[in-house]
Amino acid sequence: MPTGFEAEDVWKAHGRGFQMGAVQPEGVVVHLTGQVAWDKNEQIVGVANIDAQTRCCFENIQKLLAEVGGRLDDIVSITTYFTDSAQMPAIQKVRSEFLSEGSAPVSTSVMVAGLGHEDFLVELTPIAVIPKERFHLRD
Repeated sequence: MPTGFEAEDVWKAHGRGFQMGAVQPEGVVVHLTGQVAWDKNEQIVGVANIDAQTRCCFENIQKLLAEVGGRLDDIVSITTYFTDSAQMPAIQKVRSEFLSEGSAPVSTSVMVAGLGHEDFLVELTPIAVIPKERFHLRD
């Protein structure tokens, strides 16, 4: 879990579900491909439903991290790509279900004209640091 911090003379996160800065803990750094709302059969989950798509992205991230001994609170940084600014409150609401404020990563959000498929509304790209004692690769 990253150690978050703020600076006195910089704007504040104010409980928005991210840290202003994070000190990377020791461990194995894991970069994940941007996760979109695909199920394991590459079928889109939640067409036109930002809540369902965001939830699917986090569930995919959770499963990928678990594969190597990681957890969501191991995420130190996450980039969110989204297609409509009106979606941000819903994305943040779902995000708060998966990322606790005390372990929230640093965050960048980018509004884009489109993603890899016209029905994708959101894509999440995390970086995690998994403690060495939990990290494992399957044979």
